[in-house]
This record gives sequence, structure tokens and C-alpha cells, in this order.
Amino acid sequence: MVDQATPVAPDLRTTPFPAEFTPGARNAVTTCLRIQPNEKVTLITDERCLTIAASIAAELDRIDCTWNSYVLESLAPRPLTEMPAAVLDDMETSQVSIFAVSVQPNELHSRMQMTDVVNRRRMRHAHMVNITPEIMTQGMRADFLAIDRLSQAVLDKVRAATYVRATTPAGTDIHTQLNPDYRWFKTSGIISTEKWGNLPGGECFTAPGEVNGVFVVDGVVGDFLCARYGILRDTPLTINIEENRITKVSCANKDLERDFWAYTHTDENSDRVGEFAIGTNIGVERVIGNILQDEKFPGVHIAFGDPYGAHTGALWKSSTHIDVVGLGFNIWLGNADGEEQIMRDGEFLLEA
Repeated sequence: MVDQATPVAPDLRTTPFPAEFTPGARNAVTTCLRIQPNEKVTLITDERCLTIAASIAAELDRIDCTWNSYVLESLAPRPLTEMPAAVLDDMETSQVSIFAVSVQPNELHSRMQMTDVVNRRRMRHAHMVNITPEIMTQGMRADFLAIDRLSQAVLDKVRAATYVRATTPAGTDIHTQLNPDYRWFKTSGIISTEKWGNLPGGECFTAPGEVNGVFVVDGVVGDFLCARYGILRDTPLTINIEENRITKVSCANKDLERDFWAYTHTDENSDRVGEFAIGTNIGVERVIGNILQDEKFPGVHIAFGDPYGAHTGALWKSSTHIDVVGLGFNIWLGNADGEEQIMRDGEFLLEA
């Protein structure tokens, strides 16, 4: 049943979508978000993601919950400078929100307005930024219960560690000192009120204490640069990091080098490592050039900029947040009792 108090256009219930989207949409609604018939959902989409949102809407109708949908272009010009008030107001009376949108440059502020509501109200929120048909038929079909078990095994290990070492064949060699005051989280695809999550899910993350070394991005970079530059296997971006700050970047693609440097020097903390994460989506077999799925690829990714302090406990902030993904990781966790390798050549060594 759809609440028609706020008129929306176009109507997702009459928008056709490919049948192959249904397994991923059902995974999102029933397995990941566990939406119940007595709950209300705010579904946010845009013109590029209409068919994906329509497949999700069909699943919301199937379980007979109340939902309102919003197509951003019908509410405000893009790129968004602010999240439309109609969306934020509707979220105030929802238990669940779903954001299936192809984002544009400089829209992070509007997304942060949305997640501020999610955090304050402890909503279950599925963040499906730049979701594509390819992801709907790949990463969204993963066994998220199995990913959740692996993510919990990783979480138990990293919470007992004081540092992480990671290397790759491409040249990554980083040492991450962990801060015991910063919390670890798993976003395995099973979304709770504790932490909203990206879909497809599959990662454990924290704000690091201090990162030093070299990170070679032969996977992808995040935000709008991902769509612009795609997979970087042939033109990797090398980032030198000292005391948690970028000191140098180099890449054969000088446009990427300049764009990444500019992005990570937007404000005083844009060049600071705000996130350290281990991807755990074992249903993802390769990077595809889309950060939404690629950051869940088994291995390490880090992000420069905002540390999601509301969750991690980090006290500093940034107006930006950009992830970088490498390939083929070896990962060791260490503490006073010694060191344990949990990944070799991109394969987990943990039983879950």
C-alpha cells in the first residue's frame, strides 16, 4: 500500500524493469533490510536508476508495507546542493530508507544531510550509490548471510589487533596503527540500526590511528572519479602516506593524478586517511569499475577524508570522502602476542 500524500513522478509501480533484477531486489528488501509489513519505507531514486528502484518497489509491494518514493529530478535541479525537504521530512516517519541514485559531482553534502537523519533516528538505511544493472545481477545476488559470518570472523580478529600490515604485488606496503578509542564496524549487507550500510555490502571498517607507507590503487578510486577513470589496472595511482596524510601522488594518467590531488585537498582534512577497511564480499569475483561494489571486493581499501565519526568515534571531520581500492592483498594482523596472516593473494585464510 502506497501513501499518496506526496505526489511523485514518475510512478515506480508502472515503470517496467528486467526480471533479472528481482533476485537482487528481493535480497535487498527481505535479507538485507528485513522490512516488515508494518513498517514504512522512504525510497529515493533518480532518472538513471528508475528501473532498479522499480524492482525494489515491486518487492515492497509484495510484502505489503507502506512506502513513498522520490525521484530527485522531479524535486530539485542536479547536482543537488541540498537534499530536498520532502525527502528528509518523509524520512522522519520511516523506519527504513533506500537510496538508489547515480550521484553527480559535489553532491556529498546532500547525502550527508540524509545520513544525518538516518544516524539520529537509527534507521535501517541501504546506500545504493551508483547502483547499476551489472551490480543488481552480480553483487546484489551474493549470499549475504555467508558474507555476514565471514565479516564477523574478521571483526573479531581486527578488534583484538593493534596494527595491520598489508602488501600487494603492485607495490602497496602500508602499516596501519589502530586506535583503541575508534570503533570497528561490519557492514556485511545485513543492515541494522547500529550502522547504515552500502548495498551490496561486505566490509569491516574503522578510522585508523595512523597509516604510513605506499598504497597503489590498481583497482578503482571512488566518488565521481570512478565513473570518469574506471579500472586502474593499466594506469595505477600511487599514493605516498606519512602520518596519515598524503605526501605525494603519481600516475601515468596525469588527468587522474591532478583530479585526485584536487579532490583530496578540498579542505584541511581531505588528505587525511579517515577510513581503513577490509572488503569481505566473497560473492564478488572481480572489480568492475564501480566503487559501490568494488570496495567490497576482498582485500583492503582506505578512504581519505571524513572518518564517519558518529560511528567510529573519530572527532575530526571533512567535507569529502574518497575510497581507493587495490588488488591481490596479503594482510597481517598484529598485537603484543604476535602476528597472524588473514589473507594471502586476495584469498581469506579464515574459517567462517
